Amino acid sequence: MKFISSFFDKSYQTPSWLAEKLTNNKLSRRNMLKGTLKSAGGATLVAALPFSAWSNSAKNLNEELKTDPWLTLNSVLNHLLPSSETGPGAKEIQAINYLYNVVNLQPTEQDEIDFIYKGVGWLNGYSQSQLQKNFVELVSQDKEKLLRGISQSRAGENWLNNLLGYILEAMLTPPIYGGNPKQIGWQWLEHRGGFPLPSEGTRFYEVPSPQNNVDSIKISMMPATKGRKA
Repeated sequence: MKFISSFFDKSYQTPSWLAEKLTNNKLSRRNMLKGTLKSAGGATLVAALPFSAWSNSAKNLNEELKTDPWLTLNSVLNHLLPSSETGPGAKEIQAINYLYNVVNLQPTEQDEIDFIYKGVGWLNGYSQSQLQKNFVELVSQDKEKLLRGISQSRAGENWLNNLLGYILEAMLTPPIYGGNPKQIGWQWLEHRGGFPLPSEGTRFYEVPSPQNNVDSIKISMMPATKGRKA
């Protein structure tokens, strides 16, 4: 991927780590929510794509949100799921906090982190070539046009799908992982998390496990259904 210069680079191929994510059970759970998100009047790109216990880390994020890549990432997340009268948006569910947790605390592959970061550069490069501005400087209509534009490329579609997945995870996971503050996402979806909920020191990436693999990690991140532990 280090030789890829933009979302529209013809040599881009979906990496193995992402191909696996797109075919596992987590994606199926995301797709189950597509209709719900549409009804919220947010997630504008869903229709276009085929498809805390934060403490010191929060302080670091607040500073990093002033500059890229987090400045642009936050703007993209907020556009993918804007606030509305019918449901919480990325801002309310603190999707950027959850993504910050994914990148800095969770056992996320470095290739995925690099892809998230490189996408920021590719997006701003595309924005500059089209409108002579960085993405965060654009009005909502122009942001929508650019995101729909990159969604026509395989790399752009993958990048947006990956971020959209983390928005939904932020809504669904226990608040201890950075998103879903005061269980706002669960309340909107009328979901009740398992008991007891994980706390600092008992999050899935803090507990030694003989089955510390990708599949068990992703399952542990999701809230349990009634009668099961999270």
